[in-house]
Amino acid sequence: MRSFFIVCFKEIIDNLRDRRSLLTSVMLIPVLMPVFMMFLIGFQLERSFDTAEELIELPVIGAEHAPNLMRFLESRNIDIVAGPADGVAATEAVWASEEDVVLLVPSDFGEELAEMIPATVELYFDQANTTGIAKISRVRDALFGYNQTVAGIRLSARGVNPALLRPLNIDHIDVSTPSGRAAILLGILSYLFLFALLMGGMYLAIDATAGERERGSLEPLLALPVARGRLILGKIAATSVFMSISLALCLMSVFATLRFIPLEQLGMTPNFSLNVVIAAFLLLCPFALTGASLMTLFASFTKSYKEAQTWLGILILVPTMPILIVSFLSLQPRFEFMFIPALSQHLILVDMISNEPISSLHVAVSVLSTLAVGAIFTWVCVRLYHREALLG
Repeated sequence: MRSFFIVCFKEIIDNLRDRRSLLTSVMLIPVLMPVFMMFLIGFQLERSFDTAEELIELPVIGAEHAPNLMRFLESRNIDIVAGPADGVAATEAVWASEEDVVLLVPSDFGEELAEMIPATVELYFDQANTTGIAKISRVRDALFGYNQTVAGIRLSARGVNPALLRPLNIDHIDVSTPSGRAAILLGILSYLFLFALLMGGMYLAIDATAGERERGSLEPLLALPVARGRLILGKIAATSVFMSISLALCLMSVFATLRFIPLEQLGMTPNFSLNVVIAAFLLLCPFALTGASLMTLFASFTKSYKEAQTWLGILILVPTMPILIVSFLSLQPRFEFMFIPALSQHLILVDMISNEPISSLHVAVSVLSTLAVGAIFTWVCVRLYHREALLG
């Protein structure tokens, strides 16, 4: 066992000396990527909140033809300003992103309204302009509100109760919890955690295999009076250590930045306390063995550092594919899913964030099956390093 620890510590120290790879794999991705993602989510939420409350300007063509409509829009915190010359100019202004939305009121609007026939207004907007979606929605909602108000006044003038147009009175009862709603937005975190975990050990897995081969140090290393099994086990263990460190940093980064996102304003309360962080680490940590052994196995077949980078860059996406598939299919946790590494961790982690009851059996099967898969890949690596063809 002494030789195992010597190899493990040697690989750890060598990887610590490679500052550039260390910065990328253990600091840049696990720490800065979650911060960037959380900042982006928070920025979008703050922007949507501000747009929903702030005074917005609406360029209107022919505002003088609908004074009552203009007053109604102003009551909805919409400031009426002069618009382009005509519909053609409005189209060009919206297309060029000079305006997010333009309202055109035809000259016969008042006549049509007085004759109680549908009065037409033209709303120019660009659905592809994502920055103006909130503003467009506010204007459309305000126009819909004016439509309902005028319809109600007309019915009341004829002695008809406007409530007759609403045969159903629907009470929306949302039985979801604040934590459950937060899980919808934060369900992607499991993908981020697994990606950070795998990236944390990728460069070490490459350097300890393809890197040794490229430097010509693999053959002398295998010629040492050390069992080849312990040699490769030490390399896999060192890779697993860096993957675990990367995972821990990513979890703590999300934990630290999540409190700055105003999810409470959306009725969301993510269950991501320090206890959940620790539980998530213990749940995901067994995947480090699977990832380390799988990367070591694939990198051992490559001839150069660049070739290993290419193949492992593709391989790193494979364990996360089940997560993307189950996200589209909206599958619920089932016992048979717990035998699939990555997928089982994702399903359990989503339940953690949702503050849902978690089956101890599911957790046990997930951990044991992931360790079993990692042990199988490790055994294959050991068998591979006993073959002389590895040096060819």
